[in-house]
Amino acid sequence: MSEMLRDLREVIRDENVMRPRILTAVATESLTVPQIADVIGYPRREVLLWVMGMRKYGHLVDDGTDDDGEFRYRPVAGADGTER
Repeated sequence: MSEMLRDLREVIRDENVMRPRILTAVATESLTVPQIADVIGYPRREVLLWVMGMRKYGHLVDDGTDDDGEFRYRPVAGADGTER
C-alpha cells in the first residue's frame, strides 16, 4: 500500500472545513467512522481525527455501536441546525 499520509497537523487544521461535510453525512442516520469516510471520500485515518475533534468540542455524540462494535456518531441536537 503506497498511500501518502498527510501530516497530522495538516489533517487537524482541516477539521473546520470538513465539519459541515461530516454533519451532512450523519444528518439523517448515525454512521461509523468507516461509513463516514466512504460517504465523504476521505481516508478513515483522517475522518477518525475529525470525528474525535468534533466529539470533543460537542458537535457529535456517539449513538451506540453497530454489529461489528464500531461506534456510530450523530450530531448533537442543534449542531447542524436541526433538533434530534
